[in-house]
Amino acid sequence: MKKTEPDYVIKVAIADDHTLFRAGVKTALSVKKDIQLIAEADNGMHLLNMLRHVEPDVILLDIQMPIMDGIQTLPEIRKMHPQAKVIILSMHNDHSMISKLMEIGANSYLTKNSDSETIYQAIKTCYEQEFFFNELTNKALLTGLRTKRADFGGGHQEVNLSEKELTVLKLMCEEKTTKEIADIVDISPRTVEAIRDKLKSKIGAKSMAGLVMYAIKNKIISQ
Repeated sequence: MKKTEPDYVIKVAIADDHTLFRAGVKTALSVKKDIQLIAEADNGMHLLNMLRHVEPDVILLDIQMPIMDGIQTLPEIRKMHPQAKVIILSMHNDHSMISKLMEIGANSYLTKNSDSETIYQAIKTCYEQEFFFNELTNKALLTGLRTKRADFGGGHQEVNLSEKELTVLKLMCEEKTTKEIADIVDISPRTVEAIRDKLKSKIGAKSMAGLVMYAIKNKIISQ
């Protein structure tokens, strides 16, 4: 259950086989009062073992690791902690890889040369709004739309969405928080979450990425 108290500290775990990179992230996050690094792992298997004992809100997950890499680890995280937000870290910006990872459950994708403030903002935004979009993720999602029909959204142009559902979808794509959407539409946050779940069901989307891709594909929002 997501904690919404203003003074709640976001619990973070990191899996990366580069000790110096982990140390750098740890140092950068240590000055943030609303972030607490609760677990460090050097490969996916190590992380999954740790997740039996800790429950992070956000996980920073490296793609290339020995024993078990990020691509193998992500689906297992989704099974163990479906509510955890996963931010992929990589040296590469391969659009097809980014699109694939977003579709199977990643909440954002950052290159490892991102500055500490970007990593912090990604953690905060993923925790509060489920997704952190940036130039990399946007280009990857749009490239994915152009090169293949998405599993969700394709053939769903005739889905009937109510005015309220359309409004909520647009606001979600604008990265408004659940509370902000509730205030704008004049409904309760619980109702916003119910509409979001209904949208996913109607459209056939598995995640917020699917909703955004559907909205772009069907010109509900413009890029």
